[in-house]
Amino acid sequence: MTARALVIGAPRSGSGKTSVTIGLLRAFARRGVKVRGIKTGPDYIDPGFHEAATHLPGLNLDSWAMAPDLLRHLARQQADDAELILIESAMGLFDGIPGEKNRSGAASDLARLFGLPVLLVLDVSGQSQTAAATAYGFAHYDPQVKIAACILNRAGSERHRKLSGEAIEAIGLPVVGTILRDPTLILPERHLGLVQASEHPEMDAHIERLADAMEASLDLDAIYAAAKSFDIPPGSSEKILPPPGQRIALAEDAAFTFLYPHLKRSWREAGAEIVPFSPLADEAPPADCDICWLPGGYPELHAGKLASAESFKTGLKRFAYTKPVHGECGGYMVLGETLEDAEGITHAMTGLLSHRTSFAKRRMNLGYRQAELMADSPVGRQGTVIRGHEFHYASVVSAGTDAPFAAIADGGGRPIGQTGGRRGSVSGAFFHAIARA
Repeated sequence: MTARALVIGAPRSGSGKTSVTIGLLRAFARRGVKVRGIKTGPDYIDPGFHEAATHLPGLNLDSWAMAPDLLRHLARQQADDAELILIESAMGLFDGIPGEKNRSGAASDLARLFGLPVLLVLDVSGQSQTAAATAYGFAHYDPQVKIAACILNRAGSERHRKLSGEAIEAIGLPVVGTILRDPTLILPERHLGLVQASEHPEMDAHIERLADAMEASLDLDAIYAAAKSFDIPPGSSEKILPPPGQRIALAEDAAFTFLYPHLKRSWREAGAEIVPFSPLADEAPPADCDICWLPGGYPELHAGKLASAESFKTGLKRFAYTKPVHGECGGYMVLGETLEDAEGITHAMTGLLSHRTSFAKRRMNLGYRQAELMADSPVGRQGTVIRGHEFHYASVVSAGTDAPFAAIADGGGRPIGQTGGRRGSVSGAFFHAIARA
């Protein structure tokens, strides 16, 4: 089966791309179309919404962190046995970082690489005919990125729809529907983005409402027809991070949620077994595993419960005597000595590393990172360069005395310094690994 595919883009974040994408995914699924979602960039939350809408695993594709061959490999996997792929852009369609051609992290890189058209979501609140000027700019900005059609979002009335839509169609771009302003369609947010699909109360009912809105407002047949055959050449899995062990104890609950879908899938395909456990339920990593991985998440929201999880902390220390333990971002915070929550209360963590973190002293850290590993670790061998990113509000308030985990540079290759810590078989950093450079 050859899937059709379409990029869903917008001029900026907050235009409603995610709600439109989720609603379309469920609306097409209700029609019996085997549809899957892909999110561009390093956003690890939205693939969970895509999975909730389709009941099929989501995927991140990041043109900066992933080499073109890896992008092709993962995209072809996602398209296997699918009829339609909807690729949701992060931020604005052309938003990325300066650098190597088609390696900016922008969704437009994927539109060029895969030769896919774009469905442009325009938030027309506060404007009418001016939306046509925005659409015209998108249609002519890059001749290699084709805008197939527009969706008008958050229109205030039928007259508003008519003024905006007719102006856009007059410049030769089709409008495949208008979604009227409706606050009930907005997804709730918190400090790292949307509240995750697994935490959203009555998530399925909300997705059903989004699908109802898309069916009532948009021409689904025209959207399906605008999608292009997703017939791309084979890629390579060479740059995927290899599984860190044969049996991987993976922390998985409301405090530990941020593991990229492509890593979990590729580890299983390589023959590794992933064994989930819940620190919030006071579970220790199973002793018969040979590696423990603490992914990112929201430990700052559950710091008191983690501090009192004695079986988890004791079991993790026992595990770390003889086997590797690695923590990313939130997992790194839990590996430290203490974590200060938003109210300024300090909670004792596992103490496997000597740093201390605080969510009360908040400062957003966001950006692509290149990490050169300073010793062998579950992420890779010493000297390996890994591409990934940081996204956190917590700060290290005491660096501790551990050896550094990696030397990092920003997305443009400018050195930032050393990051994270390692002691014995334990390692961690705020850095989220995506793929080998």
